[in-house]
Amino acid sequence: MADSFKIDFQPHGKVESGDLIVFVGDNLKPTPAVAKQIGSKAVDLIAKAAAAETFKGKPKSAMTIVLPNGLSVDRLIVIGVGGEKDRADADFVQLGGLISGKTNGRTATAMLDLPGIDVPPEAVADIALGAQLRRYSFDRYKTKKDENGQKGATRLVLSVADPAAVKKVYKAHEGVLQGITLARDLVNEPPNVLGPQEFAARAQALTKLGVEVEILDEKAMKKLGMGALLGVAQGSVRGARVAIMRWNGGKATDKPVAFIGKGVVFDTGGISIKPAAGMEDMKGDMAGAACVVGLMHALASRKAKANVVGAIGLVENMPDGNAQRPGDIVTTMSGQTIEIINTDAEGRLVLADVLWYVQDRFKPKFMIDLATLTGAILVALAQEYAGLFSNSDELAERLTAAGKATGERVWRMPIGPEFDKMIESKFADMKNTGGRFGGSSTAAALLQRFVNDVPWAHLDIAGTAMGSPQTEISRGWASGWGVRLLDRLVRDHYEA
Repeated sequence: MADSFKIDFQPHGKVESGDLIVFVGDNLKPTPAVAKQIGSKAVDLIAKAAAAETFKGKPKSAMTIVLPNGLSVDRLIVIGVGGEKDRADADFVQLGGLISGKTNGRTATAMLDLPGIDVPPEAVADIALGAQLRRYSFDRYKTKKDENGQKGATRLVLSVADPAAVKKVYKAHEGVLQGITLARDLVNEPPNVLGPQEFAARAQALTKLGVEVEILDEKAMKKLGMGALLGVAQGSVRGARVAIMRWNGGKATDKPVAFIGKGVVFDTGGISIKPAAGMEDMKGDMAGAACVVGLMHALASRKAKANVVGAIGLVENMPDGNAQRPGDIVTTMSGQTIEIINTDAEGRLVLADVLWYVQDRFKPKFMIDLATLTGAILVALAQEYAGLFSNSDELAERLTAAGKATGERVWRMPIGPEFDKMIESKFADMKNTGGRFGGSSTAAALLQRFVNDVPWAHLDIAGTAMGSPQTEISRGWASGWGVRLLDRLVRDHYEA
């Protein structure tokens, strides 16, 4: 994150320097209030420049006028918001990213009086969040910085009707911003720096925010009988960990809600080793765990009025002489046994033990796990949606609604007895893969065997958490996907 990038909220007024950002609809006209502020010459200039540039005022389109006649600013940046239908679907976080991208390395003022769009304090805070997210970069290991790369504006002023109201709302958004930044940093870290123990230490740091953190080492996991998780870890010299994080912001009598993350800090595939090409991306196989840590940071930062459990299983999947083999049978904490068919189907083994532990110890209202679990989900949904599997229609509907509200979209996928049958084993209670077909659904079917009757959802984020297409708010490799989605879910439905 660019330290020099600052956001201020100020009342509407005349802008004398830097860049000025205004908004127009498909008629190329700003609002009457903005037109009065910038003057008729500038309004006419927008129309003339638009004709020359074939600028139509479409959503996310922009036009820059250098040294605009009649204004004392350096540049006049005109951003389109489209027609009536477009304005109804305005995404303020993405708009904030667009604004930030147009003010690269400069001081700018955006007059947030948009044609045909109401911009209440919550929407302004979303714009500010998007502007900050756009500035994220991960360059801590570069000894020479890219002078031609994206630079953070020195100052972005958001001109609004009620700055005090916006500042009050934005306090909660800052916690979400910090949570997303933390999740992105964790996913971007190189695997030689971030092993299971180092990851656990990052989770432990949440105690500074009032989160209770408990770390289970291998001795504790053996005592609990977490044979599936430990089976994945046994090929690595780096010991496994489970981090349990608790935020108690609700009533003492309220059951918690629970989030579980897959934390495979590096995945070679084990004995069923992956191809060499692209294996470096497997440092991001812990994106589910990163999201959970980021979410817990966000909830604690904004003092969420809910009781929340976050649990992450942290392992490294390596192919040494002690690694588990295809054909091995492991006994999970639940007592159920799993035959290992492919050691690269390891994330479900980690989650199986952590899911069972959470439902047994905390008796949560619901559990949601996040995992970069299957390549099959990219075949089905590309990188546009996360796959959603659930035993609860209500929970699935709430997640879908939160996804639409935040832009972190989910698509419900099938799970049922047909897929359960595909993971039946001749030698154990189940096998860890059902073959090539329906790979995402058979993985979810295995996880469902470890949740009992607790309302549960599984989010397969293999396509959305890392290497996903760039957007106005995500320009790097790690997206921090899921923090906004789940924070919204908790805020809308589960806070006391």
